[in-house]
Amino acid sequence: MAKLKDKTYRREMAALQLELAGLNRWLRRSGHRLVVLFEGRDAAGKGGTIKAITESMDTRGYHIASLPKPDETEATQWYFQRYVQHLPSAGEIVLFDRSWYNRAVVEPAMGFCTKAQYKAFMNAVPAFEKLLTDDGIILLKYWLAVDQEAQEERFAERAKDPLKRWKLSPNDLASREKYAEIGHLRDLMIERTHRPHAPWFVVDYNNQKQGRINLIRHLLEQVPRHDETIPEPKLPKLKGKPKTEHVTSKALWVPDTCGSD
Repeated sequence: MAKLKDKTYRREMAALQLELAGLNRWLRRSGHRLVVLFEGRDAAGKGGTIKAITESMDTRGYHIASLPKPDETEATQWYFQRYVQHLPSAGEIVLFDRSWYNRAVVEPAMGFCTKAQYKAFMNAVPAFEKLLTDDGIILLKYWLAVDQEAQEERFAERAKDPLKRWKLSPNDLASREKYAEIGHLRDLMIERTHRPHAPWFVVDYNNQKQGRINLIRHLLEQVPRHDETIPEPKLPKLKGKPKTEHVTSKALWVPDTCGSD
């Protein structure tokens, strides 16, 4: 795969984000509901892709679901219960940064669920997703594929960068020794849960920028008409001179610590 130049990436992403903003407006106008699942290995690029998708969207039209470890109460509930409450209302898009498929790959690989729980999930999830799509929810499922060499480079980058170290969890470090096992569980997951109403799509994420472009373009192709644009408004000329902010002296101004060039 030829490397995408930064200038090309910015141009392509700007055009896609314009379409994503249109998708956001189309969902709100039509009342359709969209759910997108992002699955993949640690450091594959799920978070960065979600940020790119939502950057130009109306914040009232989307929700990002990135659920932590279930608490004591949630651990006793029907497995899908805590995910159901994050499903979209009319006109919304929900982006799952990892989803109910934790039980198909991460949990069995790390020993966080029993064999019986894993088997029950694999049997139930196709029917669960059929209920969602039968109710009109558009469901897209993506696996972000990354080779171990690229994954290790990203782990090393995170370890060196103080602003990215928070991304390295103990589970991330432990998963390094389970690359092959995770791949095996991923294949079982896809083979068992790939359905016409909820297919799996795999995206090459060895180059994250190219992966984002390809995934977003594909996402837009899966959704009905979304080329809605907002007409450019005409701003009437102000009457009089522009005003200056005169805030009550009861307020406290934050000091300007930037200085001037």
